[in-house]
Amino acid sequence: MGNHFFAMMSRMKYIKRWSLMRNSDSENISEHSLEVAMIAHALAIIAKVRFGKDISPEKAALIGMYHDTTEIITGDMPTPVKYFNPDIKSAYKTVEDIAAGKLLGMLPDDMREYYSNLFYKNEEDEYIWKLVKAADKLSALIKCIKEEKMGNSEFASAHISTKKALDDMGLSEIAVFEEEFLDSFSLTLDELQQ
Repeated sequence: MGNHFFAMMSRMKYIKRWSLMRNSDSENISEHSLEVAMIAHALAIIAKVRFGKDISPEKAALIGMYHDTTEIITGDMPTPVKYFNPDIKSAYKTVEDIAAGKLLGMLPDDMREYYSNLFYKNEEDEYIWKLVKAADKLSALIKCIKEEKMGNSEFASAHISTKKALDDMGLSEIAVFEEEFLDSFSLTLDELQQ
């Protein structure tokens, strides 16, 4: 197999998110992954600066950047389907692992090890992966806020369930981000610049 990794990564922009929902503004996994990377980076900085955790914000950003790349192969599986029952969740995790292996196989051998820990969880980075999951959920919550602001009530129940999932994570970093940054997503451009 050739070194097709980056050509495949460039296809992230073709994978649409929220496929079961009526969207006022469409979102692809490339856009989503950038937002997740930025939020994961911020959460890791909060963990480091405010809570004294020995953590790499840069690694959190990288994992966030690549967290949905397997969807280039699998497509975006809607959350209600992906988590419908334990069997589907387990089967989908297996499919994601196979897709990750296929993507990593598109890199030259001498580069693969530098990407492997961005695709597969390891014990050393367990907390970073939790923060990336939180960033993923925060990105989904932000999407709900934006859609509802545009008058799209389709996202009302997703807003409630996503907020509950974030609360259930029990991470102090989430609470800080929500308190200090989340309200800004409801503002207009003019309001943001005041």
